[in-house]
Amino acid sequence: MRRKRTTKPGLRNVSKLDSDFKHRFIGNQKVLASVVRELKRKKQRIVLTQGVYDLIHEGHARYLEAAKALGDILIVGVDSDRLTRLRKGPNRPVVPQQERLKMLVHLRHVDIVTIRHAHHEIGDLIRLVRPDVLVTSFSTKDFTRKMKKDYDTYCGRIVTLAPQATTTTSARIRNLTIEGAEQLANEVQKLTQQFLSGIRESS
Repeated sequence: MRRKRTTKPGLRNVSKLDSDFKHRFIGNQKVLASVVRELKRKKQRIVLTQGVYDLIHEGHARYLEAAKALGDILIVGVDSDRLTRLRKGPNRPVVPQQERLKMLVHLRHVDIVTIRHAHHEIGDLIRLVRPDVLVTSFSTKDFTRKMKKDYDTYCGRIVTLAPQATTTTSARIRNLTIEGAEQLANEVQKLTQQFLSGIRESS
């Protein structure tokens, strides 16, 4: 009996507009390394970028579109919930990691999604993938000039993109917080007025 031929995760539909999570998400580092080797063997130009991707907005989509335009395969490293808290503070992320991963898989410019855990250094994924192009953003404060110099040897080149939209995740969260606080203040004021009116009517 002939054995059924299996396809490596991440290769079967990597060039198609397929939003199937199991084909696009590669959480295992060894599997990812194997897929990357196979893609390079096929002369595919690999672009890597990484970040939180919390509350995905137009800026994220434009950024990923610009990144994909620099190569054939776009790999996105996504910060886990714990890593995000370490980088951004205890109130982040707003959107949990599984949902962030799935949202990215549905974006047509993204080919492969992987995850960065808290025990990973910022350069671990860069050293593993050794991309033809590493794409960074001016808005990433903890990826310094010195780091770029250190990781330059693992990349064909490093491209730093300007913000792709006027909105940012932090600004959006601030607006939601302000709106929520204002709504709460209005509700409290309304309840206070009702309470005071009730006292006057009963006296």
